[in-house]
Formats: sequence, C-alpha cells, structure tokens
Amino acid sequence: MSPLKDWLEHEGGLLRLRLARPKANIVDAEMIAALDGALLAHRANNTLRGVLLDAEGPHFSFGASVEEHLPAQCAQMLVSLHALIIAMLEFPAPILVAVRGQCLGGGLEVALAGSLIFAAPDAQFGQPEMKLGVFAPAASCLLPYRVNQPAAEDLLFSGRSVGAEEAKSIGLVYRVFDDPETAALAYFQEHLAGKSAASLACAVAAARGPLLRDVRARLAEVEKLYLDRLMATRDANEGLTAFLAKRKPNWEHR
Repeated sequence: MSPLKDWLEHEGGLLRLRLARPKANIVDAEMIAALDGALLAHRANNTLRGVLLDAEGPHFSFGASVEEHLPAQCAQMLVSLHALIIAMLEFPAPILVAVRGQCLGGGLEVALAGSLIFAAPDAQFGQPEMKLGVFAPAASCLLPYRVNQPAAEDLLFSGRSVGAEEAKSIGLVYRVFDDPETAALAYFQEHLAGKSAASLACAVAAARGPLLRDVRARLAEVEKLYLDRLMATRDANEGLTAFLAKRKPNWEHR
C-alpha cells in the first residue's frame, strides 16, 4: 500500500497530497519517493493552481526515519530528501500545507518547502535532531527564510518544539484554525482557483527565484558538512544509536 494518497479536485485545478501512514507518517525513503513521484506526475498539468498537502491521523509527521540516518544509509537519505525539497520549491503552483499534531524533523522540512502552513491549535513544530547529536540540513537552509535568524537558530540549536500560536508569531505558520484543511481549501478557493495557472506559475518562479538558488547551493554545502564532518564524530553516531536503543546518549564531545 502506498504511503501517500493523491488525487485532483476543482476540475483538475487542485492537487491533493495526503501522507497516509498514520500515526507517525514517517518521511522515509518510500514516502519521499511517493511524494517526489506525485509531484513529477502532475508537474506538467497546465491547469493546476495549487496543491494541498495534509496527513491522515492525529499527526502530520514524526519526522524522518532514524534508521536511515545511520552511516550506511544517510548519504542516500539526504540526497533523496533534498531532491524532494528542490522539487517542491520548483513546483509551478503554490503548495499549501495543513498540519495537525506533531510536525517534526524531516516532516517539518517537507512542510517548510511548501508555501503557506495552516495549523491546528494542537500543532507542534520542531527540529529535534540536535537531541540525537545531529543537525537538520534542509531546515538549516529553509528556516531563516521562513522566520528570522535568531528564531531559526533557537529551533535548530535547542531542538525544542513550539506550539501553533508561537509558530504563527515567528512567521513559521500562516494561520491557526480548528480545521486547517478546510481553511487551506477556503484559501485556495478564494485566492488561487480563479487565477490563470500560467500566470501563477510565473509568479511562483519569480517569488521563489532567490530562495531556490540559495537553497540549492546551501543544500550541497550542508550535505557535505553532515556527511564529511558530522558523521565522522563519535557523538553523532552515539546519539542515533542511543535513540534506537531507547537510552540516554552519553556525550563525549568529540
């Protein structure tokens, strides 16, 4: 069974993407491939005016697969996830994201590559990678564009989660609604459905040009930093191993 559901609504004007492996909706290799494939399949749809990405179950996503962060798999994981991030940033229609519950790690990185984030009051956003002795490569590139630099560094360095209202106050979230999917659909209907898809695609390319150029270059830099420097440390491997073993990590600061 596919980890993703996708379908068209509004006479082909809206692509719906739904993470469909609750409750965790882990962003693993299979989920990444499914998202990338769906975007590729619909990229040439010249009537598309928007995408709505949401999730089944009480949580958007607990994040990426920790197993796939281990040395044997992390290079391929980063390459595939970062290719998905670029595909989302390049997509010729706005990607609206509706979040309930936890939106963490790789799940938040995927959300950050969208346009506007609509959040339920119970939503929690965080990059907890530092608690495992690693860092969040894509979020390191994307968060400073979404929030200010100090707020980005707070989330990236502390690993803490913020609620929906705090996320809205720092610019991470666009709006907070009891039903974020319905709110996102209403936004599409009011602001996007009546637009020219051709003009909207040009507007998206214009608005995202500097972001896309910068993130593309920065992703290559942070991949190298992650693989060549971070994964050569004892503590990065200890943190991941400790998480999988469900024990507290023993940091040696090397």
